[in-house]
Amino acid sequence: MNSRKPIRRALISVYDKTGLIELGQALSNAGVEILSTGSTAKNLAAAGIRVMPVEDYTGFPEMMGGRVKSLHPRIHGGILADQNNPEHLAAIAAQEIAPFDLIVINLYPFAETVASTEDFAECIEQIDIGGPSMLRGAAKNHGSVAVISSPSQYSQLLSALEEGGFTLEERLTLAMETFRRTAEYDLAIATWLGERTGTSDQWRGQVWERIAGLRYGENPHQSASVYKNAGIHQSGIASAVQLHGKEMSFNNYTDADAALRAAYDHAQPCVAIIKHANPCGIAIATDIATAHARAHECDPVSAFGGVVAANRIVTEEMAAKLSEIFTEVVVAPGFEQSALDILTKKPSIRILTIDGYSIPKLELRPISGGALFQDSDLVDASGDSSQTWRQVSGAAVSADMLGDLEFAWRAVRAVKSNAILLAHDGASVGVGMGQVNRVDSARLAVSRAGQRAVGSVASSDAFFPFADGLQILIDAGVKAVVQPGGSVRDEEVIAAANEAGIAMFFTGTRHFSHA
Repeated sequence: MNSRKPIRRALISVYDKTGLIELGQALSNAGVEILSTGSTAKNLAAAGIRVMPVEDYTGFPEMMGGRVKSLHPRIHGGILADQNNPEHLAAIAAQEIAPFDLIVINLYPFAETVASTEDFAECIEQIDIGGPSMLRGAAKNHGSVAVISSPSQYSQLLSALEEGGFTLEERLTLAMETFRRTAEYDLAIATWLGERTGTSDQWRGQVWERIAGLRYGENPHQSASVYKNAGIHQSGIASAVQLHGKEMSFNNYTDADAALRAAYDHAQPCVAIIKHANPCGIAIATDIATAHARAHECDPVSAFGGVVAANRIVTEEMAAKLSEIFTEVVVAPGFEQSALDILTKKPSIRILTIDGYSIPKLELRPISGGALFQDSDLVDASGDSSQTWRQVSGAAVSADMLGDLEFAWRAVRAVKSNAILLAHDGASVGVGMGQVNRVDSARLAVSRAGQRAVGSVASSDAFFPFADGLQILIDAGVKAVVQPGGSVRDEEVIAAANEAGIAMFFTGTRHFSHA
């Protein structure tokens, strides 16, 4: 299993020329015969490395702009021949085909091309055919052939050259990595074509690359790991860079993801404090320190041990206040150096930066035996703004109150259903979440707000099925409410609002969040 197979003959065909010359020189110095294609061969030859162009070996010219150059029996016969099988060796010998010991190939940059241009023909030309065919053939025949599918593996190849070749176990690992790479490549193509043909919802595929193992999952008896989307440049919590603190836990990741989403639902400087996937407080302000202070005031008890996300650079002023509160994680697009100097004095706090975060357009939720996909609930979608709301009760509201209603309507999206959020002056003052009826959520929101409920506004993620939930808000002193409307008892609810003299707006859109 650990005996090494010498490398005597290699085929190199790479789009990414990183490290090519150094690799070619090492192979040549080791006495390896090198065959190569197109620009790879020209680069090697220009560096004084002895190389045989593939067309000289096959006797067949490269044609159709390079579409056909390596698709030839003399190439694939040398790749696929099992060198431990006498019949295979006899078959290739009869055709004057020599076997390969090493294949070095990386693929046309399809995903990068699609990301940089809308030119359909150009993208099609970046679909590699010969490369994946040779990679897969070599990976299948790993008993005889070592396959290198990325420049990141060159150091491993150079070490193997010095040690006399690859072991079977090493070749098996290289084969596994190759099949993963070609699977990811094909998936990118299929996904892109699905989008072009309008059939992407008929088939879904995704590759996740393991970042790290976690100490455990939601509970100590559950094993867990964290993965990121492979082959897709997408800024999210999985791509955050940790600057300080203990390693992230499973629950840290889920809460930090929810906190980011809540903070980035707002264009103004915003801070969201999350505990067990629900907000302890959300606030906007003209500066991030004030937003944090206002968010913390919503529920200081629950904020203890919470996760904080900011949609602006954390300033020294915000860090000074944050350092006084036990916080598990703080994530933001950046930190002033003076803010880091303050926060890093706390040994446990996890400090993360995230570059260019945007709310994902699609959500995935695993279910037993399958998965659910849905468009993300974007607050601005379908004209979901106060300009499209319908006022159904009360007098005209001031610009300040309308601003609070708009804030409350955005903020309630981050609250688990059934959700009621009370707000005043751009900050949540009471949150009721995750109850099995809206009445209990209303009670919870006003109890947490206390006297701050007086003069506040409220948002409800879905309609009030009866007037009882609204009445709780009215009795607590809420002066305006925004809700989707659409109940068969809307008239009863509107009547209660009119009797109390409060303004109520129907949005026509709801914001359920169950997971």
